[in-house]
Amino acid sequence: MNLQAALRSAWRALVANPLRSLLTMLGIIMGVAAVIAMIAIGQGATDRVHQQMKTLGSNVILVHPGSVNTGGVRQGAQTGQALTEADAWAIAQEVPEVQVAAPNSRTMSQVVHGGVNWNTVLFGTGNAHLEVMDWPLSAGRLFEATEMQGAAKVALIGETIARELFGDQDPLDQVIRVRSVPMTVVGVLERKGQNMWGNDQDDVVMVPLSTFRSRLQGNAGGRLQRINSILIKVRDGHDMKVAEENIRDLLRQRLRVQPGADGPFRIRNLTEMLQAREESSRTMTLLLSAVAGVSLLVGGVGIMNIMLVSVTERTREIGLRMAVGARGRDILTQFLMEAITLSLIGGLAGVALGAIATWALGHFAGWQVSMTLESIALAAGFSASVGVFFGFYPARRASRLLPIQALRHE
Repeated sequence: MNLQAALRSAWRALVANPLRSLLTMLGIIMGVAAVIAMIAIGQGATDRVHQQMKTLGSNVILVHPGSVNTGGVRQGAQTGQALTEADAWAIAQEVPEVQVAAPNSRTMSQVVHGGVNWNTVLFGTGNAHLEVMDWPLSAGRLFEATEMQGAAKVALIGETIARELFGDQDPLDQVIRVRSVPMTVVGVLERKGQNMWGNDQDDVVMVPLSTFRSRLQGNAGGRLQRINSILIKVRDGHDMKVAEENIRDLLRQRLRVQPGADGPFRIRNLTEMLQAREESSRTMTLLLSAVAGVSLLVGGVGIMNIMLVSVTERTREIGLRMAVGARGRDILTQFLMEAITLSLIGGLAGVALGAIATWALGHFAGWQVSMTLESIALAAGFSASVGVFFGFYPARRASRLLPIQALRHE
């Protein structure tokens, strides 16, 4: 029996019992759909982490104040005020692994343009911050050196601020009021999107650090040099762990921290955090896919069960075929093709259902999903393998029947 004849015979056998064939394929359909949907969810999560890594910048370390002890009671994170602008410059100059260090101060503030106002994040920083974050401008220019030194009333704004305050107007050279201080917009930042914590990075106004301290924050009890954090970019090819240790040693020396004591600062390797999230996403994808793959195995057991029933029902037909010259391998091919056909049809239906489920999750649930050709090929190939694996035993059993015994079967 050639392959074409075997396919025709398999198709006729399946069409003869459509309801039974449909119920047999149901396990394969649900299994393939589940595998595709789970891989799409996991891949979407991984893609999301990759996007966050791009928006964050590469090789980034964050230093911020630690907690303080008040009467033996430890306060919350970042309640200490140990870091200064001089610490940032020292890190940039004395740690060889560091490419640039950006001192930052931030707060929430209302910004106003004309009759429109918006509450946003206000950063006191410099051009080094944009270098660390790999954050170019979409329009305008960076701060000039004289502006950063002389507390000039200039600002860079994110895309969200440009949209909310100016709509379709060009924001460049327009004046916004920040805490009643007029600021001229000299640049608009390129869109960044959300960060790893889900915050809109484009909802930001940046002013020179000197402007933030003297014009917006005021003389806070003589603590003009205090900053909220230091963003650090490590040079490409250098070990992040070595850079982190060198930064820690330098700050402990500058802040005169006693050996064995906790320093009044915290260092966070943001790149490692995102890489850990990526590994977690991959692990979760494999776990979800494995769970979904159980459905395929269950579907395979259903195929074996139905094929065994089919062999029993058609024993006399098998005996008759053998009596007129069919060989054992012809019978094996016939029943194996039936099992594979069931799996392939179920796999194609499962791919369609998986695509619909993936679209529904992305559209209605708002999840980031990513269905790839590799996941479709994997699920379809697995379903065909299930057909071969679970269909082989019934087909082999049918091929080993003796013609005389098969013809006598009632």
